[in-house]
Amino acid sequence: MRTTKGAARTKAKRRLFKRTKGYVGGRRRLLRTAKETVVRAGVYAFRDRRVRKRVFRQLWITRISAACRQRGINYSQFIAGLEKANIELDRKSLSEIAVHDPNGFSKIVTAVKEALGA
Repeated sequence: MRTTKGAARTKAKRRLFKRTKGYVGGRRRLLRTAKETVVRAGVYAFRDRRVRKRVFRQLWITRISAACRQRGINYSQFIAGLEKANIELDRKSLSEIAVHDPNGFSKIVTAVKEALGA
């Protein structure tokens, strides 16, 4: 008598189909297609966890750059001035300050300009 894996196979299928929730058509219902889709989704998820970090950094830099330009300084000068003024704020917090506290950001820009001697 050959073995058919029985309960273990059923459990494995159930685990797989649980992960296909929200998929459409055969991607949710057919074993082979569901397996392929879940593997591909895992690849995307792995890649995009790293991409997300890049995208957010781009967003922060864009926001800081726009706020700096309004105050008469460009982004690269601003970052160089932060170093000279010994202001140790990362781009994420600078972006938050630029969006939610414009007066505070203006003070930072003023300190940067003084440090640059402009």
